[in-house]
Amino acid sequence: MIPLRISKEEINQLPLGQFEGEMFLIDHQEDVEEVAEFLSKQRIIGFDTETKPAFRRGVINQVALLQLSTSTQAFLFRLNTIGGFPDAIRNVLEKESIVKVGAAVHDDIKGLAKLTDSFYPQSFFDLNDELKKVGFHNVGVRNLCGMVLNIRISKAEQVSNWEAEELTEKQKRYAATDAWACLEIFQKLKSEGYLDALFK
Repeated sequence: MIPLRISKEEINQLPLGQFEGEMFLIDHQEDVEEVAEFLSKQRIIGFDTETKPAFRRGVINQVALLQLSTSTQAFLFRLNTIGGFPDAIRNVLEKESIVKVGAAVHDDIKGLAKLTDSFYPQSFFDLNDELKKVGFHNVGVRNLCGMVLNIRISKAEQVSNWEAEELTEKQKRYAATDAWACLEIFQKLKSEGYLDALFK
């Protein structure tokens, strides 16, 4: 049985876990097409974004990184160095046939929309919103990883500089883990029947 609630103490007792698959950093426009073509053939992918934190009032930074993940591969798009939100990737996020799974996706979508003059996202599954409907008391990637995947994920890199000239290995692994974890949580809950009420 997957628990529907978890405490901080319980999470802290779990083993650390992270994405262990292949990571691809895409920071040039010319590398986008090939990856977009691969992603457009998927049925379901994990989704997340990262933005450089602003510690001053009134300062709002743009989305710096977009993460899209399969079970074994994570693609990290450095939107700040690619220069905007490439059409090929936008098309993937607008494709109705591909389910994009994330947590608190509204803010991510809003951030991406600011990078372009038209963005019509489709088929997003927000774990935070949807899992409350089926009885989960705690949501958020860290809580859900604890309850569903029995791992504790590190949030140490969350407020790091996502616009740094070079992303560290830890930053890349953190970013990949967030998108991958959303996908894994969804797949496991779906296969064990927890989402049946949502897909009648």
